[in-house]
Amino acid sequence: MFALRQLPLACLFLCALSAHADEPAPGGSDKAWTVTGNAGLASQYISRGFRQTWGKPAVQAGVDINHRSGWSAGSWVSNVSDRYIENGKLEWDLYGGYSGSLGEAGYSLNVLYYKYPGAVVKATGTRFDYGELSAGLSYKSLYAKYNYTFTRDFFGIANARGTGYFDGGANLDLGHATVLNLHAGEGRVAGAGNDYWNWRDVKVGLTHTLAGGWSVAGAYTRAYGATHAYDRYTTGVPDAAGHIAYSNPARGSFVLTLVRTF
Repeated sequence: MFALRQLPLACLFLCALSAHADEPAPGGSDKAWTVTGNAGLASQYISRGFRQTWGKPAVQAGVDINHRSGWSAGSWVSNVSDRYIENGKLEWDLYGGYSGSLGEAGYSLNVLYYKYPGAVVKATGTRFDYGELSAGLSYKSLYAKYNYTFTRDFFGIANARGTGYFDGGANLDLGHATVLNLHAGEGRVAGAGNDYWNWRDVKVGLTHTLAGGWSVAGAYTRAYGATHAYDRYTTGVPDAAGHIAYSNPARGSFVLTLVRTF
């Protein structure tokens, strides 16, 4: 299992790969490896329709390593709220896989692991960490992807191996460096009685590319619980004033994001 104190090891791994990124590939001048980074500020962090930062701003950053053969790996981090994720302050994602294309059609296979250091449901001892296998297809501006949870638990829900999340949508080029982003998702939580947490979510947004590697995006997103599980959601943990905070993390929200890619 990963922990914050192991971040330097991950950095050494990334640096070792990036050290070879500028080496010319045999028989040509093209780089075999490319390394890109990104850093951004969001008015709030929303994932799969849920407000991970309880409506508060988020600072986010990541690094991606790609080989011209189609293999890639990366890591991404964001702050989260302990009002939504019990004892959680950070989300740390690790992922890698393979992608390719056949004409205008694309495909991808990836493995992902989501780490929330220190986050655990105190009442059950269930951690929020989980892993997924992901398979995706795309054609022109359309895409579809399915994520399958291979770990025993899923985001604080015990015995949920087999949980699935379908992500479908389109990224339509409107011209003038602007893209219309459309998304619809459906999550089905596996395990006896866990369908209580099932949900659907939608998103409509615009992304505009600026000069110098900058981009700005705005989107409206919301989720719909299959039950009333999210209507008055709480971790049950009092804040500093001794109050227990309730909210609906699935309610409709607007998010504005500024990202710099380098």
